[in-house]
Amino acid sequence: MVIDIRERRLDRMKSVIAKRQYDLTVVLENVHDPHNIGAVLRTCDSVGINEIYVLNTDERLMKKGLQIGSNSSSGANQWIKVNYFEDVEKCYTRVKEHFKSIYGTAIGPKSVGLYELELTQSCALLFGNEHEGISDESMGYVDQNFLIPQYGFVKSLNISVACAVSLYEVARQRVTSEAYNRSFGDHENDALLLETFIKIHKQKKFNKINNKEIL
Repeated sequence: MVIDIRERRLDRMKSVIAKRQYDLTVVLENVHDPHNIGAVLRTCDSVGINEIYVLNTDERLMKKGLQIGSNSSSGANQWIKVNYFEDVEKCYTRVKEHFKSIYGTAIGPKSVGLYELELTQSCALLFGNEHEGISDESMGYVDQNFLIPQYGFVKSLNISVACAVSLYEVARQRVTSEAYNRSFGDHENDALLLETFIKIHKQKKFNKINNKEIL
């Protein structure tokens, strides 16, 4: 069976790829709720992130393995690469190879407000788990801690909400700096990503035609 891609669909893929922010990522450390990871993936896709990093050092999570809630991700996990690590040093070595700065959501004497960060440059945003936040070991790799401004009685946000708020501040700054205004083919990774997207599209269509479950 030959599965084609209509020109309109191909143009849509190129349009999305042109807005991909290859110098922006998210690191999730020991996030327990798979639906939170799914929600984060959906937000990441919406602001043009191409890959994220998931670090699990909690033995309970390591035994269970990575699970992503399909309902909350709404298929975003198919379009975003998830790099999975169980070793802290290996994870941050890889992150540092591709991203200039790591900003962590943590309270401390040197923490700055989210809106004070310069987010148009290469960076990774680190979010800790729902109960304990960022571990001390991961803190050693953070270049700057930041706080999300809050004005109510409850001074905490769900991890997926905190991520969404932070990423849309990144997007706001990058819209202003015209980071989303480039054309397909301007980045060296665009052609490879298009090839990947086409493969995903064809597999999804093949699964649908053959009544297979689409994950």
